[in-house]
Amino acid sequence: MKDLLEEAARAMGLIPAWAPLKPLEEAERRFRAWLEAGRHGGMAYLRRPEERFWPEKRFPWAKSALLLFAPYAYEDPGRPPGGLRVGRVARYAWSRDYHLVLGEALGALAALARSLGLEARGYVDHGPLPERALAVLSGAGWVGKSGMFLSQAFGVHAFIGVLLTPLEVEAPPLHPSRCGRCVRCLQACPTGALLGDGTLDARICISYLTVEERGFIPPGLWPRMGDWLLGCDLCQNTCPWGRFGGVFPALRPEPHLAHPDLLDFFRLSGRAFAKKYAGTAFARPGRVRMARNALIVLSNLGLGEALMAEAARDPNPLVRRTALHALHRAGKPLEGFLKDPDPLVRAEALALLGEAAGAVHPLQNGGEAPGLQVKEDGAQVVGDLEEAGLEGVGVQDEGVGPGLPGEA
Repeated sequence: MKDLLEEAARAMGLIPAWAPLKPLEEAERRFRAWLEAGRHGGMAYLRRPEERFWPEKRFPWAKSALLLFAPYAYEDPGRPPGGLRVGRVARYAWSRDYHLVLGEALGALAALARSLGLEARGYVDHGPLPERALAVLSGAGWVGKSGMFLSQAFGVHAFIGVLLTPLEVEAPPLHPSRCGRCVRCLQACPTGALLGDGTLDARICISYLTVEERGFIPPGLWPRMGDWLLGCDLCQNTCPWGRFGGVFPALRPEPHLAHPDLLDFFRLSGRAFAKKYAGTAFARPGRVRMARNALIVLSNLGLGEALMAEAARDPNPLVRRTALHALHRAGKPLEGFLKDPDPLVRAEALALLGEAAGAVHPLQNGGEAPGLQVKEDGAQVVGDLEEAGLEGVGVQDEGVGPGLPGEA
Protein backbone atom coordinates (compact mmCIF):
# COMPACT_ATOMS: atom_id res chain seq x y z
CA MET A 1 0.00 0.00 0.00
CA LYS A 2 2.89 2.34 0.74
CA ASP A 3 4.27 1.69 -2.72
CA LEU A 4 0.92 2.43 -4.36
CA LEU A 5 0.61 5.76 -2.57
CA GLU A 6 4.20 6.70 -3.39
CA GLU A 7 3.75 5.73 -7.05
CA ALA A 8 0.58 7.84 -7.30
CA ALA A 9 2.35 10.82 -5.70
CA ARG A 10 5.30 10.59 -8.09
CA ALA A 11 2.93 10.33 -11.06
CA MET A 12 1.55 13.73 -10.01
CA GLY A 13 5.04 15.21 -9.87
CA LEU A 14 5.32 15.20 -6.07
CA ILE A 15 8.33 13.96 -4.12
CA PRO A 16 7.22 11.51 -1.37
CA ALA A 17 8.90 10.49 1.89
CA TRP A 18 7.58 8.66 4.96
CA ALA A 19 7.92 9.56 8.64
CA PRO A 20 6.57 7.86 11.77
CA LEU A 21 4.39 9.88 14.14
CA LYS A 22 6.72 9.27 17.02
CA PRO A 23 6.80 11.75 19.92
CA LEU A 24 8.39 15.07 18.99
CA GLU A 25 9.35 16.28 22.47
CA GLU A 26 12.42 18.27 21.43
CA ALA A 27 10.61 19.99 18.56
CA GLU A 28 7.71 20.80 20.89
CA ARG A 29 10.07 22.19 23.53
CA ARG A 30 11.71 24.52 21.02
CA PHE A 31 8.35 25.61 19.69
CA ARG A 32 7.01 26.40 23.18
CA ALA A 33 10.14 28.44 23.98
CA TRP A 34 9.64 30.37 20.72
CA LEU A 35 6.03 31.10 21.65
CA GLU A 36 6.93 32.16 25.19
CA ALA A 37 9.46 34.63 23.76
CA GLY A 38 6.62 36.22 21.80
CA ARG A 39 8.35 35.69 18.47
CA HIS A 40 5.14 34.53 16.80
CA GLY A 41 3.86 38.11 16.74
CA GLY A 42 0.11 38.31 16.29
CA MET A 43 -0.31 34.75 15.00
CA ALA A 44 -2.41 33.60 17.95
CA TYR A 45 -3.55 30.53 16.03
CA LEU A 46 -0.10 29.02 16.60
CA ARG A 47 -0.67 28.79 20.33
CA ARG A 48 -1.86 25.18 20.22
CA PRO A 49 1.35 23.13 20.59
CA GLU A 50 -0.43 20.30 22.38
CA GLU A 51 -2.49 19.75 19.21
CA ARG A 52 0.32 20.47 16.79
CA PHE A 53 2.81 17.94 18.09
CA TRP A 54 0.43 15.12 19.04
CA PRO A 55 -1.81 14.52 15.99
CA GLU A 56 -2.54 10.97 17.16
CA LYS A 57 -4.60 12.46 19.99
CA ARG A 58 -7.04 13.80 17.41
CA PHE A 59 -6.65 10.86 15.04
CA PRO A 60 -6.00 7.73 17.15
CA TRP A 61 -5.65 5.63 13.99
CA ALA A 62 -2.74 7.72 12.63
CA LYS A 63 0.70 6.12 12.89
CA SER A 64 2.63 7.69 10.01
CA ALA A 65 2.85 10.67 7.72
CA LEU A 66 3.46 10.63 3.99
CA LEU A 67 5.37 13.84 3.32
CA LEU A 68 4.70 15.30 -0.13
CA PHE A 69 7.09 17.95 -1.43
CA ALA A 70 5.96 20.23 -4.28
CA PRO A 71 8.92 22.26 -5.62
CA TYR A 72 8.22 25.74 -6.96
CA ALA A 73 11.58 26.96 -8.26
CA TYR A 74 9.96 28.34 -11.41
CA GLU A 75 11.27 31.27 -13.44
CA ASP A 76 9.82 34.77 -13.38
CA PRO A 77 6.97 34.78 -15.96
CA GLY A 78 7.73 38.38 -16.91
CA ARG A 79 5.96 41.69 -16.43
CA PRO A 80 2.58 42.11 -18.16
CA PRO A 81 1.86 45.36 -20.04
CA GLY A 82 -0.03 48.28 -18.53
CA GLY A 83 -0.77 49.30 -14.98
CA LEU A 84 1.62 50.36 -12.24
CA ARG A 85 3.86 47.36 -11.64
CA VAL A 86 6.66 48.09 -9.19
CA GLY A 87 7.75 46.21 -6.09
CA ARG A 88 8.46 42.54 -5.53
CA VAL A 89 6.30 39.54 -4.68
CA ALA A 90 7.72 36.40 -3.07
CA ARG A 91 7.93 33.46 -5.47
CA TYR A 92 5.42 31.30 -3.60
CA ALA A 93 2.68 33.80 -4.51
CA TRP A 94 3.33 33.82 -8.27
CA SER A 95 0.91 30.95 -8.89
CA ARG A 96 -2.54 29.91 -7.71
CA ASP A 97 -2.65 29.44 -3.94
CA TYR A 98 -0.57 26.40 -3.07
CA HIS A 99 -3.09 25.41 -0.39
CA LEU A 100 -5.58 24.78 -3.19
CA VAL A 101 -3.17 23.23 -5.71
CA LEU A 102 -1.47 20.85 -3.28
CA GLY A 103 -4.77 20.28 -1.49
CA GLU A 104 -6.27 18.88 -4.68
CA ALA A 105 -3.39 16.41 -5.00
CA LEU A 106 -3.75 15.39 -1.35
CA GLY A 107 -7.46 14.90 -1.84
CA ALA A 108 -6.79 12.49 -4.68
CA LEU A 109 -4.25 10.57 -2.60
CA ALA A 110 -6.61 10.42 0.38
CA ALA A 111 -9.31 9.03 -1.90
CA LEU A 112 -6.88 6.40 -3.16
CA ALA A 113 -5.97 5.46 0.43
CA ARG A 114 -9.63 5.07 1.34
CA SER A 115 -10.19 2.89 -1.72
CA LEU A 116 -7.49 0.64 -0.29
CA GLY A 117 -9.32 0.45 3.03
CA LEU A 118 -7.09 2.98 4.84
CA GLU A 119 -8.01 5.99 6.93
CA ALA A 120 -6.31 9.13 5.63
CA ARG A 121 -6.24 12.86 6.40
CA GLY A 122 -4.41 15.48 4.37
CA TYR A 123 -2.93 18.79 5.53
CA VAL A 124 -1.40 21.67 3.59
CA ASP A 125 -0.27 24.25 6.13
CA HIS A 126 -3.85 24.87 7.28
CA GLY A 127 -4.06 22.98 10.57
CA PRO A 128 -2.02 22.35 13.72
CA LEU A 129 0.62 19.96 12.40
CA PRO A 130 4.45 20.22 12.59
CA GLU A 131 5.16 19.84 8.87
CA ARG A 132 8.84 20.72 9.04
CA ALA A 133 9.49 18.53 12.09
CA LEU A 134 7.88 15.60 10.26
CA ALA A 135 9.86 16.45 7.12
CA VAL A 136 13.06 16.20 9.16
CA LEU A 137 11.93 12.80 10.53
CA SER A 138 11.41 11.62 6.95
CA GLY A 139 15.14 12.00 6.26
CA ALA A 140 14.45 14.07 3.13
CA GLY A 141 16.42 17.08 4.33
CA TRP A 142 17.10 19.41 7.23
CA VAL A 143 15.99 22.76 8.65
CA GLY A 144 18.54 25.39 7.72
CA LYS A 145 19.67 28.46 9.60
CA SER A 146 16.91 30.35 7.79
CA GLY A 147 14.26 28.11 9.36
CA MET A 148 13.38 26.81 5.89
CA PHE A 149 13.38 23.10 5.07
CA LEU A 150 16.31 22.35 2.74
CA SER A 151 17.00 19.31 0.59
CA GLN A 152 19.80 18.17 -1.64
CA ALA A 153 17.12 16.68 -3.88
CA PHE A 154 14.83 19.70 -4.41
CA GLY A 155 16.57 22.70 -2.91
CA VAL A 156 14.82 25.30 -0.77
CA HIS A 157 11.68 26.25 -2.74
CA ALA A 158 9.16 23.52 -1.94
CA PHE A 159 5.72 23.38 -0.37
CA ILE A 160 5.05 20.58 2.11
CA GLY A 161 1.88 18.53 2.21
CA VAL A 162 1.18 15.80 4.77
CA LEU A 163 -1.05 12.74 4.46
CA LEU A 164 -1.69 11.01 7.80
CA THR A 165 -2.13 7.23 7.49
CA PRO A 166 -2.45 4.19 9.79
CA LEU A 167 0.51 2.45 8.14
CA GLU A 168 3.48 1.48 10.29
CA VAL A 169 6.80 2.87 9.07
CA GLU A 170 10.30 2.86 10.47
CA ALA A 171 12.14 6.09 11.03
CA PRO A 172 14.88 6.50 8.39
CA PRO A 173 18.28 7.97 9.33
CA LEU A 174 18.11 11.72 9.86
CA HIS A 175 19.67 13.83 7.15
CA PRO A 176 22.73 15.73 8.42
CA SER A 177 22.69 19.49 8.12
CA ARG A 178 24.55 20.68 5.04
CA CYS A 179 24.58 24.36 5.97
CA GLY A 180 28.12 24.17 7.32
CA ARG A 181 29.59 27.59 8.01
CA CYS A 182 27.43 29.31 5.38
CA VAL A 183 25.51 32.31 6.72
CA ARG A 184 24.27 33.80 3.44
CA CYS A 185 20.63 33.64 4.51
CA LEU A 186 21.38 35.45 7.76
CA GLN A 187 23.29 38.16 5.93
CA ALA A 188 20.56 38.57 3.32
CA CYS A 189 17.77 39.31 5.83
CA PRO A 190 17.34 43.12 5.85
CA THR A 191 15.63 43.24 9.25
CA GLY A 192 17.75 40.71 11.16
CA ALA A 193 14.69 38.51 11.73
CA LEU A 194 16.63 35.25 11.33
CA LEU A 195 18.10 34.16 14.65
CA GLY A 196 20.61 31.64 13.25
CA ASP A 197 19.21 28.63 15.10
CA GLY A 198 16.54 27.73 12.58
CA THR A 199 13.98 30.13 14.03
CA LEU A 200 12.99 33.72 13.32
CA ASP A 201 11.39 36.67 15.05
CA ALA A 202 8.18 37.06 13.08
CA ARG A 203 7.60 40.55 14.48
CA ILE A 204 10.32 41.99 12.24
CA CYS A 205 10.09 39.50 9.36
CA ILE A 206 9.07 41.14 6.07
CA SER A 207 6.89 38.17 5.15
CA TYR A 208 5.00 38.46 8.43
CA LEU A 209 4.65 42.22 8.17
CA THR A 210 3.28 42.18 4.62
CA VAL A 211 1.01 39.13 4.98
CA GLU A 212 0.07 38.48 8.62
CA GLU A 213 0.29 41.88 10.30
CA ARG A 214 -3.25 43.23 10.40
CA GLY A 215 -2.61 46.75 11.55
CA PHE A 216 -0.39 49.75 10.96
CA ILE A 217 3.30 49.12 10.28
CA PRO A 218 5.47 51.66 12.14
CA PRO A 219 7.48 53.90 9.79
CA GLY A 220 10.65 52.93 11.64
CA LEU A 221 10.39 49.52 9.96
CA TRP A 222 9.68 50.81 6.45
CA PRO A 223 13.21 51.42 5.10
CA ARG A 224 14.32 47.83 5.70
CA MET A 225 11.18 46.44 4.07
CA GLY A 226 12.51 47.75 0.77
CA ASP A 227 10.30 47.09 -2.25
CA TRP A 228 8.54 43.94 -1.00
CA LEU A 229 4.82 44.05 -1.70
CA LEU A 230 3.92 40.58 -0.51
CA GLY A 231 6.21 38.20 1.33
CA CYS A 232 9.98 38.04 1.03
CA ASP A 233 12.25 35.24 -0.13
CA LEU A 234 15.70 36.82 0.13
CA CYS A 235 16.89 34.08 2.50
CA GLN A 236 15.77 31.40 0.02
CA ASN A 237 17.11 33.15 -3.07
CA THR A 238 20.58 33.46 -1.56
CA CYS A 239 20.78 29.83 -0.38
CA PRO A 240 23.33 27.77 -2.38
CA TRP A 241 21.02 24.75 -2.25
CA GLY A 242 18.46 26.64 -4.31
CA ARG A 243 20.20 25.54 -7.49
CA PHE A 244 18.70 22.06 -7.06
CA GLY A 245 15.13 23.28 -7.31
CA GLY A 246 12.43 21.86 -9.57
CA VAL A 247 8.78 22.63 -10.33
CA PHE A 248 5.60 20.74 -9.42
CA PRO A 249 3.72 20.67 -12.77
CA ALA A 250 0.43 21.89 -11.29
CA LEU A 251 2.07 25.12 -10.14
CA ARG A 252 2.21 27.67 -12.96
CA PRO A 253 3.49 31.21 -12.36
CA GLU A 254 1.24 33.97 -13.71
CA PRO A 255 2.57 37.39 -14.80
CA HIS A 256 -0.22 39.39 -13.11
CA LEU A 257 0.56 37.69 -9.78
CA ALA A 258 4.34 37.99 -10.01
CA HIS A 259 3.95 41.66 -11.03
CA PRO A 260 0.55 42.89 -9.81
CA ASP A 261 -0.93 46.24 -10.76
CA LEU A 262 -0.72 48.44 -7.66
CA LEU A 263 -3.70 50.45 -8.85
CA ASP A 264 -5.91 47.44 -8.06
CA PHE A 265 -5.17 47.90 -4.37
CA PHE A 266 -6.51 51.46 -4.37
CA ARG A 267 -9.19 51.53 -7.04
CA LEU A 268 -10.95 48.17 -6.78
CA SER A 269 -13.73 47.73 -4.28
CA GLY A 270 -13.27 45.08 -1.64
CA ARG A 271 -15.68 42.80 -3.51
CA ALA A 272 -13.99 43.38 -6.89
CA PHE A 273 -10.56 42.75 -5.35
CA ALA A 274 -11.75 39.52 -3.73
CA LYS A 275 -13.15 38.33 -7.05
CA LYS A 276 -10.05 39.18 -9.09
CA TYR A 277 -7.59 37.67 -6.59
CA ALA A 278 -9.68 34.71 -5.41
CA GLY A 279 -7.61 31.56 -5.06
CA THR A 280 -4.30 33.46 -4.77
CA ALA A 281 -2.01 34.46 -1.91
CA PHE A 282 -3.23 38.07 -2.25
CA ALA A 283 -6.60 37.08 -0.82
CA ARG A 284 -5.10 36.58 2.65
CA PRO A 285 -3.99 40.19 3.28
CA GLY A 286 -6.85 41.56 1.14
CA ARG A 287 -7.20 44.91 -0.59
CA VAL A 288 -6.65 47.14 2.44
CA ARG A 289 -3.40 45.56 3.59
CA MET A 290 -2.11 45.34 0.03
CA ALA A 291 -2.78 49.09 -0.32
CA ARG A 292 -0.84 49.60 2.91
CA ASN A 293 2.07 47.53 1.57
CA ALA A 294 2.00 49.36 -1.77
CA LEU A 295 2.24 52.75 -0.05
CA ILE A 296 5.31 51.58 1.89
CA VAL A 297 6.94 50.33 -1.31
CA LEU A 298 6.22 53.58 -3.16
CA SER A 299 7.55 55.57 -0.23
CA ASN A 300 10.76 53.56 -0.12
CA LEU A 301 11.24 53.94 -3.87
CA GLY A 302 10.52 57.68 -3.82
CA LEU A 303 7.59 57.25 -6.23
CA GLY A 304 3.86 57.76 -6.51
CA GLU A 305 3.16 60.92 -4.53
CA ALA A 306 -0.07 61.47 -6.48
CA LEU A 307 -1.20 57.97 -5.62
CA MET A 308 -0.37 58.64 -1.96
CA ALA A 309 -2.61 61.71 -2.13
CA GLU A 310 -5.35 59.56 -3.66
CA ALA A 311 -4.90 57.03 -0.83
CA ALA A 312 -5.40 59.83 1.68
CA ARG A 313 -9.08 59.72 0.65
CA ASP A 314 -9.40 55.93 0.91
CA PRO A 315 -12.49 54.73 2.82
CA ASN A 316 -10.31 52.61 5.14
CA PRO A 317 -8.48 54.36 8.02
CA LEU A 318 -5.49 51.99 7.86
CA VAL A 319 -4.82 53.05 4.27
CA ARG A 320 -5.27 56.74 5.12
CA ARG A 321 -2.97 56.46 8.14
CA THR A 322 -0.27 54.82 6.02
CA ALA A 323 -0.74 57.49 3.33
CA LEU A 324 -0.27 60.16 6.00
CA HIS A 325 3.16 58.86 6.93
CA ALA A 326 4.13 58.22 3.31
CA LEU A 327 3.32 61.84 2.40
CA HIS A 328 5.19 63.06 5.48
CA ARG A 329 8.28 61.18 4.39
CA ALA A 330 7.92 62.81 0.97
CA GLY A 331 7.71 66.25 2.58
CA LYS A 332 4.17 66.94 1.33
CA PRO A 333 1.41 69.00 3.04
CA LEU A 334 -0.56 67.15 5.70
CA GLU A 335 -3.16 69.75 6.70
CA GLY A 336 -5.94 67.84 4.95
CA PHE A 337 -5.57 65.01 7.46
CA LEU A 338 -6.63 67.33 10.30
CA LYS A 339 -10.21 66.79 9.08
CA ASP A 340 -9.90 62.99 8.82
CA PRO A 341 -12.91 61.16 10.34
CA ASP A 342 -10.57 58.88 12.32
CA PRO A 343 -9.31 60.50 15.56
CA LEU A 344 -6.04 58.55 15.49
CA VAL A 345 -5.22 59.80 12.00
CA ARG A 346 -6.03 63.37 13.06
CA ALA A 347 -3.84 63.09 16.15
CA GLU A 348 -0.89 61.69 14.21
CA ALA A 349 -1.25 64.38 11.54
CA LEU A 350 -1.16 67.06 14.23
CA ALA A 351 1.96 65.50 15.75
CA LEU A 352 3.71 65.25 12.39
CA LEU A 353 2.88 68.84 11.53
CA GLY A 354 5.02 69.79 14.49
CA GLU A 355 8.04 68.39 12.66
CA ALA A 356 9.86 69.99 9.76
CA ALA A 357 8.61 69.06 6.30
CA GLY A 358 10.25 65.84 5.20
CA ALA A 359 11.77 65.33 8.62
CA VAL A 360 13.03 61.88 9.51
CA HIS A 361 10.88 60.03 12.00
CA PRO A 362 12.88 59.53 15.22
CA LEU A 363 12.47 55.73 14.99
CA GLN A 364 13.24 55.52 11.29
CA ASN A 365 16.38 53.72 10.15
CA GLY A 366 18.58 55.00 12.93
CA GLY A 367 17.92 58.60 11.92
CA GLU A 368 19.10 58.22 8.36
CA ALA A 369 17.26 59.78 5.47
CA PRO A 370 14.45 57.62 4.04
CA GLY A 371 14.65 56.01 0.67
CA LEU A 372 15.90 53.01 -1.25
CA GLN A 373 17.96 52.65 -4.38
CA VAL A 374 15.51 52.27 -7.26
CA LYS A 375 16.18 48.90 -8.85
CA GLU A 376 13.71 49.34 -11.71
CA ASP A 377 14.63 51.15 -14.88
CA GLY A 378 13.75 54.77 -14.15
CA ALA A 379 12.25 55.52 -17.56
CA GLN A 380 10.07 52.40 -17.40
CA VAL A 381 8.72 53.32 -13.96
CA VAL A 382 7.91 56.88 -15.00
CA GLY A 383 6.21 55.56 -18.12
CA ASP A 384 4.08 53.19 -16.05
CA LEU A 385 3.00 56.03 -13.77
CA GLU A 386 2.16 58.37 -16.63
CA GLU A 387 0.18 55.64 -18.37
CA ALA A 388 -1.77 55.13 -15.16
CA GLY A 389 -2.73 58.82 -15.22
CA LEU A 390 -0.66 59.77 -12.15
CA GLU A 391 1.10 63.09 -12.15
CA GLY A 392 3.56 64.74 -9.83
CA VAL A 393 5.75 61.71 -9.36
CA GLY A 394 9.50 61.50 -9.42
CA VAL A 395 12.18 58.85 -9.58
CA GLN A 396 14.71 58.92 -6.79
CA ASP A 397 18.14 58.64 -8.35
CA GLU A 398 19.97 57.86 -5.17
CA GLY A 399 18.99 56.92 -1.66
CA VAL A 400 19.92 55.02 1.45
CA GLY A 401 19.88 51.26 0.87
CA PRO A 402 17.93 48.81 3.01
CA GLY A 403 20.87 48.35 5.34
CA LEU A 404 21.80 44.72 4.84
CA PRO A 405 23.85 43.41 7.77
CA GLY A 406 26.37 41.93 5.38
CA GLU A 407 26.97 40.85 1.82
CA ALA A 408 25.79 37.44 0.67
